[in-house]
Amino acid sequence: MKIGAGAPSGAVFVGRRITGEIHRLDASGGEPDHDWILSRILWLQGLEPGLNRGGNVDTLRRFIYIHGTAAESGIGTACSHGCIRMTNADVIGLFDLVPAGCMVRICAE
Repeated sequence: MKIGAGAPSGAVFVGRRITGEIHRLDASGGEPDHDWILSRILWLQGLEPGLNRGGNVDTLRRFIYIHGTAAESGIGTACSHGCIRMTNADVIGLFDLVPAGCMVRICAE
């Protein structure tokens, strides 16, 4: 599922709804552990019945997304709560590039 079409870069989402706030990347200092969900949401749904689809680690029910972040300096490190974080510019570009329902393969290095 794709959420946030047309939202400005840095738009803040809570519960998959846009709040109307625009996050400034230099404003995160007061909440370094907050998992900001910004700009766009690509909500993932697993394909493996009984595992990540309907199982104990169901991707959709656990609200696992690809989304923009305020912690762009942490991109490439394990620092999320399970989501895949991207720079806001990159997630907007990806959002505009892929259709809803497209296959995503996530590989660990």
